[in-house]
Amino acid sequence: MSQPATKVLVIGYVWPEPCSSAASGHVMQILETFLQQGWDITFSSPAGIGEHKADLVSMGIRECAIELNNSSFDAFISELAPDIVLFDQFMMEEQFGWRVEKHCPDALRVLETSDLQSLRHARHQRLRDHLKANNDPDDFSALFAPALREEFEHMADTDLAKREIAALYRCDLNLMISEVEIELLVEQFKLPRTLLHWCPLMLDAVPGKFVPFEERAHFLSIGNFRHAPNWDAVLWMKTTVWPLIRQQLPAAQLHIYGAYTPPKATALHNAAQGFHVMNWAEDALQVMSGARICLAPLRFGAGIKGKLFDAMLCGTPNVTTPVGAEGMHGGLPWPGAIATSASAMAHAAVELYSDKTRWEQAQHAGTHLLTSHYQRNVHGPALVDRLNSCRLNIKQLRRDNFTGSMLRHHHHKSTQYMAQWIEAKNR
Repeated sequence: MSQPATKVLVIGYVWPEPCSSAASGHVMQILETFLQQGWDITFSSPAGIGEHKADLVSMGIRECAIELNNSSFDAFISELAPDIVLFDQFMMEEQFGWRVEKHCPDALRVLETSDLQSLRHARHQRLRDHLKANNDPDDFSALFAPALREEFEHMADTDLAKREIAALYRCDLNLMISEVEIELLVEQFKLPRTLLHWCPLMLDAVPGKFVPFEERAHFLSIGNFRHAPNWDAVLWMKTTVWPLIRQQLPAAQLHIYGAYTPPKATALHNAAQGFHVMNWAEDALQVMSGARICLAPLRFGAGIKGKLFDAMLCGTPNVTTPVGAEGMHGGLPWPGAIATSASAMAHAAVELYSDKTRWEQAQHAGTHLLTSHYQRNVHGPALVDRLNSCRLNIKQLRRDNFTGSMLRHHHHKSTQYMAQWIEAKNR
């Protein structure tokens, strides 16, 4: 007799929009990996439906809307009886973790982080402090070279870090997209490595043919405007980086694509300056494939960058910062250039744009990097094996994670009483 299919419940902060954000794209890659195993998947979220939501039902995934602070979830999860519950942001574990533990205590609890939010927010604050101190508006090298200990010190006193690290402890396994973040958690926050699993972006195959240098034109930047690092990058390009590029390439154009374009972004559009705000790209890979250079001047952020993954996938060299490249290349040559100042970024962008030999070398480096680091046939089975191993050894894992047990006990009790009070109040 065949074994029943593993049941997976995903509790999403939002419904996945893989054409709008790299985080959603990563969630979709994980879901596809589970589907390849024949697992039975239900995706739930308390969020409203976004305009670019993926059609999960057509993939064979059930969809179910859930409510915050509502006991209807208890009946839902008890009936579903999942083997694995995947929270796609730590706030979902905060909200629903106690209900999962109460009604499905044997279910493996997994947190998919996409990036460490507390790291991203701490870096954002450092950028604000840097700008407030009237430091050199061109050179941000001081922001890009902190040791892990310095990153820890900027994060450790924040409420966000305490909440996020506690959620990591409370889960049986945490999927980390960046090896740099794994080292930060292990070396500085002292998380047991057994709670962490490296699960980067995943690729089925690297294209064998790209649009050639001669048939490409213009610079491209892309990213969801709701994501603060992307909006900051657009502003830095507008005020500093792009004017330096235009001085050397007067006919150049920059096309900026992004989901949920706000009026403040549309107001930056200026055709005379070659600065084009293009709104959402229905096919991001198509527009990326036609561009000669991808610009990603990210002054803060965390995780790894889907836009740079897509650029490599399309054979498009990029120019970014150390934050943009962090955790993505493992010491291999970068497929473009990494710069710490606006002037260095503009210089590298112009050189790559104009030099076919250097451009093709960067393109080849991207293909090699994708092949070496991001193959689904490596990371997909590794993820499935890790989940299956955790399920088999769940009792021992939880005994070994006594800190997590303590945090679950104290947090879940207080969250339970607060949720029940809110539900009663709402009646």
